[in-house]
Amino acid sequence: VQLQASGGGLVQAGGSLRLSCAASGRTFSSYAMGWFRQAPGKEREFVAAIKWNGAGRNYADSVKDRFTISRDNAKNTMFLQMNSLKPEDTAVYYCAAQKVPYYRDPPLRVDEYDYWGQGTLVTVSS
Repeated sequence: VQLQASGGGLVQAGGSLRLSCAASGRTFSSYAMGWFRQAPGKEREFVAAIKWNGAGRNYADSVKDRFTISRDNAKNTMFLQMNSLKPEDTAVYYCAAQKVPYYRDPPLRVDEYDYWGQGTLVTVSS
């Protein structure tokens, strides 16, 4: 599967952005999906993940109650709605995909994902 992330940009603190991740191929619905981010000088970190059918979702504590992950399997697209953005949310955001057994929760670690998009930059000004 090939992934293309988009929707990043410059926003003021307290603002909102919606990221999209478009996937190629006809088997998008068989993949668990995740969002990760990497700030300058820091390691890539988990943000959110969603099960193949959208039923299971996990969030990093730092974004819980502010970010919402979702997917539209009919359109081969995953989303990340980001509200109440903070300067510390500034990072390059990456989408990732991984095939896991249908009953499993989505992976939460960087090393559990084989497929990655190119990243989209989110900058939050104070």
